[in-house]
Amino acid sequence: MGSRGHQARKKQRDPAPYGGGGGSSSKRGGRGGGGGSRRRGGGGDRGSRGGPAPSAGPVGLRAQSSNSNGRASALKRRSDDTAATAVKAGRSSGNKRAKLDARLADGDDSDEGSASGSFDAEDGGDSENGAGGDGWDDLPLEDDHDSMGSAEDDDEAMPADDWEDDEGTGEEDIKSKVRGKPVPMSFDSDSGSEDEDEEELAFEREAREADKEQAELDRLAEDELQTNMEQREKFVLPSGQEVEVSNLQPEDLTLVQTRIQEILRVLANFKELREEGRSRSEYVTQLHKDLCTYYGYNEYLLEKLIHLFPIAEAIEFFEANEVPRPVVIRANTLKTRRRDLAQALINRGVNLEPVGKWSKVGLQVFDSPVPIGATPEYLAGHYMLQAASSFLPVMALAPQEGERVLDMCAAPGGKTTYLAALLRNTGCVLANDASRERCKGLAANVQRLGARNVVVCNYDGREFPGVAGGFDRVLLDAPCSGTGVIAKDPSVKAGKSERDFNMLAQVQRELVLAAIDAVDANSPSGGYIVYSTCSVTVEENEEVVNYALQKRPNVKLVSTGLEFGKEGFTTYRGKNFHPTLNLTRRYYPHTYNMDGFYVSKFHKVSNKIPQSEAKGEAAGNGGKGGKSATTATVQPVSLFNDDEDQKYIE
Repeated sequence: MGSRGHQARKKQRDPAPYGGGGGSSSKRGGRGGGGGSRRRGGGGDRGSRGGPAPSAGPVGLRAQSSNSNGRASALKRRSDDTAATAVKAGRSSGNKRAKLDARLADGDDSDEGSASGSFDAEDGGDSENGAGGDGWDDLPLEDDHDSMGSAEDDDEAMPADDWEDDEGTGEEDIKSKVRGKPVPMSFDSDSGSEDEDEEELAFEREAREADKEQAELDRLAEDELQTNMEQREKFVLPSGQEVEVSNLQPEDLTLVQTRIQEILRVLANFKELREEGRSRSEYVTQLHKDLCTYYGYNEYLLEKLIHLFPIAEAIEFFEANEVPRPVVIRANTLKTRRRDLAQALINRGVNLEPVGKWSKVGLQVFDSPVPIGATPEYLAGHYMLQAASSFLPVMALAPQEGERVLDMCAAPGGKTTYLAALLRNTGCVLANDASRERCKGLAANVQRLGARNVVVCNYDGREFPGVAGGFDRVLLDAPCSGTGVIAKDPSVKAGKSERDFNMLAQVQRELVLAAIDAVDANSPSGGYIVYSTCSVTVEENEEVVNYALQKRPNVKLVSTGLEFGKEGFTTYRGKNFHPTLNLTRRYYPHTYNMDGFYVSKFHKVSNKIPQSEAKGEAAGNGGKGGKSATTATVQPVSLFNDDEDQKYIE
């Protein structure tokens, strides 16, 4: 048979001196596989796919070599192009191999006439329309020197096999670039590693620049901090004109608060932060004035309170007085148990919990859907609305069953009914109050809570023991300034003056002496007096207790039995008190989240009062109504007739 396609395949494996080259892509598209004539089934038409390629002759070999070298040169030049050029080239042609063949075909068309003429003469084909042609007219005789370079100048022509390998690699690299992946060309074995080194160096360079920027930001932040600190250190006190202006118009509380913080900062490091030429007293004076403005205290009361604490703790005390204390109720054990009461209130939607481990009857109420003072349990006397701090003096007194107890200032009845519950309705509680109106509420609470061992009376407490004496225990919750309950009564801030404190202190001294005299020192289980106030000032607490110890040497201070609380003062602003005053206890709103309170407990060891003390007291009282004769009495006073009072006690 011996067709030209078979001869071409044979002579490509064993090249002959004469033969035709394989078909190449024409400028008009498609691969022209120049295999055989029309008569033998070969695809002779230009642009169509034919059969196997004819034998390769000298001209064909020259064209094939030129084609291969030209393609290699083109790919090497394209390897230096940018990714943008590759993308542009990829968009202009759907097939990268077709694009390369088309560019190579541009050079072939220039010599197409001469090449096709010689072979058409041999084959007798028509060069105009390709009729009877065998595809050899598509082979270029010379390369386009302007675009692809010359194969004759290249001493080392690239073999066909090498071209196929390089061609595949080049196509893949170009496709990668077209997809947006800048992969290095594979013609140079070192190009990939160099690009990777460049990328790594760029990354490191960016990291170093980022570190430099961060270091610069840190330096600027440090400079700004130092600047702010220097500006804060330049705080100066208001001048005289500024003070006059502030006195004429209300001050901005925000500015006042800022000035308070600045003064506190200066006082904490006065040597370094003070203004030149200013003394500490000037800063303290301005601080007191600002505190009065900000919290609403008068200067006298603020002066008293601020000396009780370090300055920072004093601010905490003032802040705590601006917040209401928690609502606390006391379970009445005469009618219910705390567990049952808590469950009943929880069923009504009340949110509560035990007030603390120190109390077995207290419950702290957080919120309630109904008024906590109007529930059926309240009306039935199952609990009493009572501040947690008022539990403390009753717990300190600790009455025993069957004892006779005097509550000298009993209204509104919270402590009185607590005493009755501890006595389990045994013994007797004499509930006295100097106000007739307050006695009405006292009697109502006693009846509601079912305290059957309580007797209500209306006397001035200083008249005891003339009214009654010989009690086993006495509770004196003395009237006071109320500096511990400012959260409940803010009027105390500006309503108390020096005259009020002096008057209250005098009344408290008289009451505590009367309470001591009303107790029977020979009581088998008693002989105790508890003195308490809802105040935190020393004048109403430690000074009164110290006065009682001086005037009644037959009593001594004992432990209150309370598990918590701060010790009372033994020295205060140059005053020295009896060393046993450390047994007394102080309670503050900012430390225990309860009203400010003071508790002390005396034990009467003898009913005899030394005559020297009695004469001194008589002189001091100016011979008031039999007070000196009463206190000078050496025999114990007991006005109770057990046989007469037995029916009431039972």
